[in-house]
Amino acid sequence: MQNAPPLGGWGVNGPVFNSLMVSEVFGIFQITYMKNKLSLLLISLILLTACSPEKTETVADDEKAFRLSDTMMRRIQLDSVVSRPVRSELTLVGKVMADENRVIKVFPLVGGDVEAVNVELGDYVQKGQALASIRSGEVADLERQGIQARSDLLLAEKNLRVAQDLFETKLNSQREVVAAQKEVDKAQADVDRVSAVSRIYGIGKSSMYTVKAPIDGYVIEKNVNRGTQLRSDNADNLFTIGQISDVWVLANVNESDIGRVRTGMDASIQTLSYPNDLFRGKVDKIYSVLDPATKAMTVRIRLPNHALKLKPEMHATVTLRYEDGGQLATVPTRSVIFERSKQYVMVFRDRTNIETREVTVLKSLGDVAYIRQGVKPGERIISNDQLLVFNALNK
Repeated sequence: MQNAPPLGGWGVNGPVFNSLMVSEVFGIFQITYMKNKLSLLLISLILLTACSPEKTETVADDEKAFRLSDTMMRRIQLDSVVSRPVRSELTLVGKVMADENRVIKVFPLVGGDVEAVNVELGDYVQKGQALASIRSGEVADLERQGIQARSDLLLAEKNLRVAQDLFETKLNSQREVVAAQKEVDKAQADVDRVSAVSRIYGIGKSSMYTVKAPIDGYVIEKNVNRGTQLRSDNADNLFTIGQISDVWVLANVNESDIGRVRTGMDASIQTLSYPNDLFRGKVDKIYSVLDPATKAMTVRIRLPNHALKLKPEMHATVTLRYEDGGQLATVPTRSVIFERSKQYVMVFRDRTNIETREVTVLKSLGDVAYIRQGVKPGERIISNDQLLVFNALNK
């Protein structure tokens, strides 16, 4: 009988395993696995040692650091927080008027038939320019008077020369010469009177009366057309000529606001015709009389009319500003950011140091926002494209 191979040996026909052999093989694999596991733990410890916590935090901080690019630095606008007196505003309804000191109404000095009207409403005219022509019987009569007066003067002068010649030849007395001289003086006075009236009427050598512009300006009223018959006692003006390089705005102040208005206040005016234009002037007169119907007082604002945009009878919205007392820090209104019922500004120190600061806005007047708390005078804030910076810092 053949002996079995030794434990862990190999038989002639192939490997022969018993339970002891299986245990030995499994033990070898387990030792190898433990060695590999220890190797992995060792590598992990080495990596953890190399990447210390301080370096990890530095990398994270570097990733979170904010810095404005050169492009954004060119786009933003910086404004300083400024301390200013607290002001309020009063809004009034008004109307544009021509300066009454530079407006002239043109009346006809004679009656007659209007044969020509040379201008229209809104036309610009120069002093002495013909506005209308009137054929008038009064002018014809005045012309006749002039002819008669000149004729009487010629006759009186001739009689005076005759009287002087006779006096020299002792054929008449000094009294007759004096009488002839008086007749000359009387005839000359009539000629002068007719000439003066003709100059006042602007009458030439015809029976036409010409209505002329008394000043340079615009025709802001026209009450005559060709063919109109005018009576000699006509009390209505034909034209109104006004200069509108400076205009007035008359506004009504409610009785409850009268105490807030004073002469010299700054005023800003807006109109429906030019909603994007803001016209500025000053209150130069307060009419100390209330309208019994509206209980309102009228104030007058004088302002220059650049480019002649403001026309008489335009409606205007007038804003008057006055001081409430005290001072607060102010920023441009456009710099305030509204986010979730809160208000913020972006305080700028340098391109890597920008703070999102919550503020309390008392009120905004035009382009100025009064800040109750949150910023101090002298600090710089971003007032253009600040929303982009806000989103980048608070995303």
